[in-house]
Amino acid sequence: MIEAAIFVIFPFCLGFAAFSDLLTMTIPNRASAILVGSFFVVAPLAGLGFSEIGLHLAATLAVFAACFCLFATNVMGGGDAKLLTASAIWFGFTPSLMAFLIYVSIFGGVLTLAILLLRRQENVILATGIPVPHLLLTAKKVPYGIAIALGGFAAYPSSPLVEAAFARLS
Repeated sequence: MIEAAIFVIFPFCLGFAAFSDLLTMTIPNRASAILVGSFFVVAPLAGLGFSEIGLHLAATLAVFAACFCLFATNVMGGGDAKLLTASAIWFGFTPSLMAFLIYVSIFGGVLTLAILLLRRQENVILATGIPVPHLLLTAKKVPYGIAIALGGFAAYPSSPLVEAAFARLS
């Protein structure tokens, strides 16, 4: 049962956040809240000890500090900062956290370039009737929740909770 929660909650919340960010340029707070709250339920049931959970929390605080600085300098949106911070708790201070952050950076760069190219072709897109969310063409920001979700999907299989779930299943 706990394995199902591990395999479903994190990917579902990231997918929901990415889809919402694509269509509305906002990430609902409930996605981040569910990620954090469910971690504190799932982690002990998956066998993580108090010290391991503490390290996950410390990693989250480190990511939060970086995100807060980026938000304060208007480089990152608030929803993106909350989602990245809430996702970090599922990785802890492990190599998978670094992989997650690297994947997010790579996907974020590709996403930003794709959106800039898309916006340069706005007239062609509108003339041909290609179905593109209107906010992608008109907003001055990038729906970075998509990059966070893709980075999470790429790094999650090597996360401590997924490894614990596989260990319990075998």
